[in-house]
Amino acid sequence: MAERKPIESWLTDMDGVLIHEGVPIPGADAFLKRLRESGKPFLVLTNNSIYTARDLHARLQRMGLDIPVENIWTSALATAKFLDDQRPGGTAYVIGEAGLTTALHDIGYVLTDSEPDYVVLGETRTYSFEAMTKAVRLINAGSRFICTNPDETGPSLQGPLPATGAVAALITKATGKEPYFAGKPNPLMMRTGLNAIGAHSETSAMIGDRMDTDVLAGLEAGMLTYLVLTGLTAAGDVDKYPFRPSKIVDSIADLVDRI
Repeated sequence: MAERKPIESWLTDMDGVLIHEGVPIPGADAFLKRLRESGKPFLVLTNNSIYTARDLHARLQRMGLDIPVENIWTSALATAKFLDDQRPGGTAYVIGEAGLTTALHDIGYVLTDSEPDYVVLGETRTYSFEAMTKAVRLINAGSRFICTNPDETGPSLQGPLPATGAVAALITKATGKEPYFAGKPNPLMMRTGLNAIGAHSETSAMIGDRMDTDVLAGLEAGMLTYLVLTGLTAAGDVDKYPFRPSKIVDSIADLVDRI
C-alpha cells in the first residue's frame, strides 16, 4: 500500500475529546495552542445543534479553551449547508434551539408550520408533545424529514438524556418515514467541514471518542482516524465493531507532538 501523506489539517470532536462535563481534558489547551501556532486548518465538531458557533466559542473560552468561531462546525451548520445545496431559499418547520434556527435563518430559510418543504428536527431540552404531533402531521402531508444527528442519548451531570435520534425514532414510528441525518456518522458533515476550511481528506485526520460516530464518519470520509479513550469508548469496546480506528491513544495530550 502507498504510504499515507502527512497530515495537514485536523478535525476533532468536542465532548469527550477536548472537554468532559464542562471541564477541559488535560492536554486540550496545549493541543489547540499548537494547532493555532502551526497555521494548519482545523475544525472542532459537535453533533449537538443547540448552540451557535458563537455561543460555543464563548462557552469554551470561559473554560480556558480558545477556539475561533470559524473553527467550530456543528450538525446544525452541516444541516443548513445540506438544505441550502438541496433547495435554496426553502421553508422548514423546526424543532430545535438557536443553533439550528440561526443556521437556517442565515441561509435564507423561512421557518413556518404552513406546508413547509422540510421538517427539521434538532436537539432541545424541551421537546414538546405538541411540536412532535405537528411534525408528524406535516410529514404525513408531504414535508421531507431531516434530522441534525442520530445520537439517541446525550450526556448530562445526572446521566443520559433522550436526544435527537430517540425523538426521530418516535416520529418515524408515527409516520413510517425515515429521516435523513446530516450529522455524524454521515460523512457529509466531514466533507462539508473539510470544504469549509479548504482541506482534503487524504491529508486530514479526525479525532474522536466514539466508534459509532466520530471514527466511522472519519473512516467513510477517507481520513486518518484517532480514537481517544477519554470519552464514551473504552479500549475493550473497539473489537465489538467491524471497523477500527487508524490509531488509539489515551487522550488528546498524546497528539500534541504529532501536529
